[in-house]
Amino acid sequence: MAKRTAIIDIGSNSARMVVFERTSRYGFFLLNETRSRVRISEGAYEKGGELQPEAMERAFSALSQFLEIAKSYKVRKILCVATSAVRDAPNKKVFLHRVERELGLRIKIIDGKKEAWLGGIAAVNLLPIKDAITIDIGGGSTDMALIRNRRVIETFSLNIGTVRLKELFFDKKRPIEEAKTYIDDALSSLPESFRASLAVGIGGTIRAIAKAIMQRNDHTIDKVHAFSFSLAEEGKFINKVAHASVMKLSKYNIKKDRLDTIRPGALIFLSVLEKIGAKEVMTSGAGVREGVFLSDLLRNSNYLFPANFNPSVRSLQDRFCGDRKLAAHIASTARTLFQALKEPFDLPETSLKHLDIAAKLSQLGIRLDFYGYHKHSAYMIMNDLDFGFTHEEMILIATLIRFNKRRLPKESFTKPYKKLLPGNYTLSWLSFIVSLAQTIHISRSYGRIEAIYHNGVLTIKTPFDIYLAKERVKELEKPAPIAIQFI
Repeated sequence: MAKRTAIIDIGSNSARMVVFERTSRYGFFLLNETRSRVRISEGAYEKGGELQPEAMERAFSALSQFLEIAKSYKVRKILCVATSAVRDAPNKKVFLHRVERELGLRIKIIDGKKEAWLGGIAAVNLLPIKDAITIDIGGGSTDMALIRNRRVIETFSLNIGTVRLKELFFDKKRPIEEAKTYIDDALSSLPESFRASLAVGIGGTIRAIAKAIMQRNDHTIDKVHAFSFSLAEEGKFINKVAHASVMKLSKYNIKKDRLDTIRPGALIFLSVLEKIGAKEVMTSGAGVREGVFLSDLLRNSNYLFPANFNPSVRSLQDRFCGDRKLAAHIASTARTLFQALKEPFDLPETSLKHLDIAAKLSQLGIRLDFYGYHKHSAYMIMNDLDFGFTHEEMILIATLIRFNKRRLPKESFTKPYKKLLPGNYTLSWLSFIVSLAQTIHISRSYGRIEAIYHNGVLTIKTPFDIYLAKERVKELEKPAPIAIQFI
């Protein structure tokens, strides 16, 4: 697969291009994202689905600019897909042939089930989920994937979308009950197998609703991907958005570019959630574009990353970890220390995963600034550990890294994240373990250690000289009055 790949997605409401750069076999990161609100479906649903000249011209201009951007990045592969509005248009060939003739870009039209499958592939690989139903609300359709044990086992597409409902009902000021009946009629064909307590929300409408919920609850992590909320707590708010006047939407923190489509989108969202019996929602920042990229990247591995592999962790290591061997030994030492201290201090086994990742990534920021590397490393985690973790996991890993230089976590840092972090007791012990693991390898010596805790003494046996570590360990702030002995 090419080092840099561009994915273009022409939706009913907007066209987007993302450029991904691979850092290793499976590691990658987002290099660029460009969006244009082309509204290619504008006026189509009232005219038999025909794409209108102005809308096609907007889309053509956007695609032309996208290709210039891709060229500037020296992209070697471009994959372009079009969804509901283009596939339903009787005159789609006029648009497709012009784009291919004048721009040299071949557009692949995907059907609703393929669109749902791509969203499902993105969800199972880039979110911490096992069983769920994805809901991707677009301008012309709503596409769903049933996920069981991290496998997409069934897909379904409904001809209900935000722009479609806007033009058929909201623009004509028809009663909202008529739009609800229209949605319910479409949902009546949904197979009985589509039932799940967890729904994964994909697409701009659901992201806009999630951002509004984050703001009203003062959520302290400004990242919509993997943000979760309870339908019991937020269902009434979503219903208010669906029934609000356009003038009142701004007080609900709905962005201006979503004001005309958010109400039909919220109505669809609530109806689908009720139909599938969802109780919790996890928002995805990844969708069709990431699905197209991953279906290409993972085509020879059953469309799944290898077990226990995380693309964000690998990408950070590939780009910023100056000494991968040292990082691996720090992580190994942290795991050994955890096993020695787990039972005496009642540390949760589930924390080992986060401890391991924090230890591996603890020195990411050294190339930016040695003296403040722990701060830079934590910042990089908060902003670039995008995939496969909940918000609680992200802030925990970042906190362990932020305080890996002798001191335990300070309340001045942790207070805003109190609802997301474990208790101070667990947090202090995990932070101490990462700091101690780094201290043990201060001389950059390698080797597997042994650790035993007994009668208030943590005895550590190393296969290398630890003169500097003995000196530095005295400066570590401890969560309990234990003695550390090296042999």
